Amino acid sequence: MEKIIVGIADGKVAESPAVLISYALGSCVGICLYDHQLKVAGMLHILLPYQRTAVNQNNVYQFADTGIKRLLQELMAGYGAKRERLVAKIAGGAEMFQQAQAETGIGEKNIKAVKAVLKSEGIPIVAEDIGMSHGRTILFSAQTGKLEVRGINRKTKLL
Repeated sequence: MEKIIVGIADGKVAESPAVLISYALGSCVGICLYDHQLKVAGMLHILLPYQRTAVNQNNVYQFADTGIKRLLQELMAGYGAKRERLVAKIAGGAEMFQQAQAETGIGEKNIKAVKAVLKSEGIPIVAEDIGMSHGRTILFSAQTGKLEVRGINRKTKLL
């Protein structure tokens, strides 16, 4: 089975039986989209909520608003996925440093942006492992649509 790495501020699409993997989600959010009929999966590792608020706006995958839209385009135009069949699973959005949480709350801002964009695109979130204060690694199976969440010093979850 092919393993495809999705880096920070990156997005990838895979067909069954491949697995998409993203390491070290802290305040970042991993967004996984799946079309069960075609067994095609997309994963995005976003860094920030909105492109318009960033200084460097070059990489659309860096942001929830532009990254999700680009990933949807790739799934639908490139792989034939249908919006009405797509579901989302999300993980991450931790507040890694207590002081930073009071100042920025970037993990929570990322989660809110991801949920708002998915809602506006009509994509239901069917599972999530978000917030808290620990990092995560995620593995998303294009064959089954299952999302494995490995938390640092936590039990592995299957969503």
